[in-house]
Amino acid sequence: MPQSTFMTSPLHAALPPAPDGAGFPDAEFFDAAYTIRTGDVDNANRLRLDGIARYLQDVGNDNLVAVDAITSHPYWIVRRTVVDVETPNSGTEKLTLRRWCSGFSTRWSQMRVSITGDRGARIETSGFWINISGETGMPTRISDDFLARFARATDDSRLRWSRWLDEPLPAADDPGVRDLPFTLRHTDIDPFDHVNNAVHWQAVEEAIAQSDAGLVDGPYRAVVEYLAPIARTDEIALRTRHSGDTLTVWFRSGDAVKAVAHVSARPAHR
Repeated sequence: MPQSTFMTSPLHAALPPAPDGAGFPDAEFFDAAYTIRTGDVDNANRLRLDGIARYLQDVGNDNLVAVDAITSHPYWIVRRTVVDVETPNSGTEKLTLRRWCSGFSTRWSQMRVSITGDRGARIETSGFWINISGETGMPTRISDDFLARFARATDDSRLRWSRWLDEPLPAADDPGVRDLPFTLRHTDIDPFDHVNNAVHWQAVEEAIAQSDAGLVDGPYRAVVEYLAPIARTDEIALRTRHSGDTLTVWFRSGDAVKAVAHVSARPAHR
């Protein structure tokens, strides 16, 4: 059987698996437990994407604290997040999150988080995280000690950035295209004075609801690429396009595209 585009496109490629004990006997994992709360689910008790994003932020911060790196490496900005919901949650579940590095370079890393629930939920995620200098606000070198921790779980030490979501902004009158308002609030702003990445996922959730396409009723993949910071003074509009089993969302501020999101239904996990 010929391999499908779904399997060969970078946007749809499988996430790197957890390192095995044979190849990486000293692989370093960080485990944490959270419980799905009412504020993180929709009216059908589905765990929302912005709820998942907050768990990923929390487990990342807890990981830094656990390895005594919160002082030396306190600031990280996510450039891309991938969320594969393989088995949706069944209401309130107790979640176990396992975090490890699947690739790195001297200034950024790709962090995998596997999420499993006590009632069957299974979610796989990947985040491209950039280490930021608190003095300059620019990417800065990760310490040798920290890089050594990453290397215990992966041999990909030349991680490079490349966009997955590079489709140009469509015209407002193109087929399947809609414009949606998205008003920023004071509570959306993080310590970098930018919109927190979890807020982008709230916008994606709104676009999913407006599409009424059933994209998240079963297994699905959702990706957000953060292209430029959204400031508190930016006026944001969402341009969405629904085509078949996919939804694309462009975050517009004037003529600039600040972020792009893509949601696609997936075959059932085997």
